Amino acid sequence: MNTYLFALVDGGGTVPPELAVARLLHDRGHRVVVLAEDSMRADVEPTGAVFRPWVQATNRASRLPEDDPYRDWDCSNPLQLFARVLDRQFVGPAPAYAADTAAAIADVEPDLVVCSMFAMGAMAAAEAARVPFDVLFPNIYLLPAQGQPPMGFGLGPARGPVGRLRDRAVAGVSGRLWAKGLPGINALRESLGLEPVDTFFDQIRHARRHLVLTSPEFDFTTECAGNVRYVGPVLDDPAWAQSEPWAAPVGDDPLVLVALSSTFQDQAACLQRIVDAFAGLPVRGIVTTGPALAPDAITAPDNVSVVAAAPHSQILAEAAAVITHGGHGTVIRALAADVPLVILPHGRDQADNAVRVTTRGAGITLSRNASSKKIAAAVRNVVTDDSYRAGARSLGASIRRDAAGEALLGELEDIGKAVC
Repeated sequence: MNTYLFALVDGGGTVPPELAVARLLHDRGHRVVVLAEDSMRADVEPTGAVFRPWVQATNRASRLPEDDPYRDWDCSNPLQLFARVLDRQFVGPAPAYAADTAAAIADVEPDLVVCSMFAMGAMAAAEAARVPFDVLFPNIYLLPAQGQPPMGFGLGPARGPVGRLRDRAVAGVSGRLWAKGLPGINALRESLGLEPVDTFFDQIRHARRHLVLTSPEFDFTTECAGNVRYVGPVLDDPAWAQSEPWAAPVGDDPLVLVALSSTFQDQAACLQRIVDAFAGLPVRGIVTTGPALAPDAITAPDNVSVVAAAPHSQILAEAAAVITHGGHGTVIRALAADVPLVILPHGRDQADNAVRVTTRGAGITLSRNASSKKIAAAVRNVVTDDSYRAGARSLGASIRRDAAGEALLGELEDIGKAVC
């Protein structure tokens, strides 16, 4: 039996797959302790792991907007967003994450620390304590890699000299922005008796493993560093949605699932335009608003049912299409069910997920500000054009084959295995 300490940050859609990893380890008989925010406590308990709250580090009480420490939805431009991500997610709270993780390591004595990508302070604390650490990527691979266009811009793979020039230019700009966080990371490392790193992401690169919870056929990466492992996606429904009752509107028209973010991203207006689009369509809609938005915030026509939560796996078995913001969890589960998508990215990695769908012909991407008329046209196309279903089916076969299980557990359980 091994002992695992998870150091997790509440990223909304990242939580279910990360905690599914904890559950899989617990079910194998390992001891698992999860260091996390109070907003995640109810999600941790069903895994069988022991919950331990962050004390000094960021610890939101709930997923309601008033408890969100980042508020990325009110950033007016990418430069402001970069500064906020560094200050409030990666660098600013890193010393507090390190202090809490160091205390947990002393108490728990883990064989391996498993970290969210945002918890760079936890990684440094593990390194200082000489405990190996892995980093979970419950999405596409977010660090620079061969074949991977720069993240955050919804870019497809580079084509020819112009495309490669585009990638170098964008990577240069984003690299300079990330470099602003390097002094803070190195100051933390110095305080822990560690050597400085050369680039911002080198702290993450010091991990024993990068465990990427998606299918390589979904991502664009063609070659990664030796510690990167694509171990397949987790397809479980979130714990908070698994037992919720749901009922689609009566009738035989195609069923369309609408699921935007499980955290607040100022999505109410977009969600209302989506629901308004259903009024003129021969479809039935089922809308899940998630923990951050009350169902009664949405006014729906008779052919749409609005609920707080429902097990998407059950709905997807009947669905003809999914409309979503483009979070990895919703996208990957839709594709695993061979269901095409209409994606309206709101930020974060969502545009990058969207381009991976559209490049393979498995859906359509619209602006989050798209009108109800444009949304209705996209839904009609995805539901009636069999090519979108075929694109989703092609990706779905790979996703189901790679779904996280033995490959993931093999990497986590073989702690003494040298990095290739």
